[in-house]
Amino acid sequence: MLKCNIISVGTLKEGYFQAAVEEYLKRLSRFALVKVTEVAEERERKGIPVALIIEKEGERLLSCAKGVIIALDKEGQTLSSEDFSRLLGKLASEGKSETSFLIGGSYGLSPLVKDRADIILSLGKLTYPHQLARVIIAEQLYRAFTIKENIIYHK
Repeated sequence: MLKCNIISVGTLKEGYFQAAVEEYLKRLSRFALVKVTEVAEERERKGIPVALIIEKEGERLLSCAKGVIIALDKEGQTLSSEDFSRLLGKLASEGKSETSFLIGGSYGLSPLVKDRADIILSLGKLTYPHQLARVIIAEQLYRAFTIKENIIYHK
């Protein structure tokens, strides 16, 4: 069974985001082992440059990443849900049984994360809060598996 890691900076504070992620994790359990890992958000302090904040958060993300690293970044490649499903199927057929999706904090991902990523994907041209990005990738993972299995969820 495929292993998917969703690794994100910060915690989900809003109950509705938590409930949505939990619902998709429950649905995904029949297709894949999905684990969500939260890494600490770097505290902003006067005089600390943004580049240093995203560097530290990036190091934390990478320390948890396993398998194929997919960075979620606004500058990444956009895929349709069908193409995303095919990408996951291709990785599985190549014997890559574990994938880590990295979600940066409010300032985005560090250059180090982007350099280390095997794939950089964008969730679209719109900007989303990083908490909502976690819900979106969980939903898209579920959608991708339903496409692959020809289950009616995807229309």
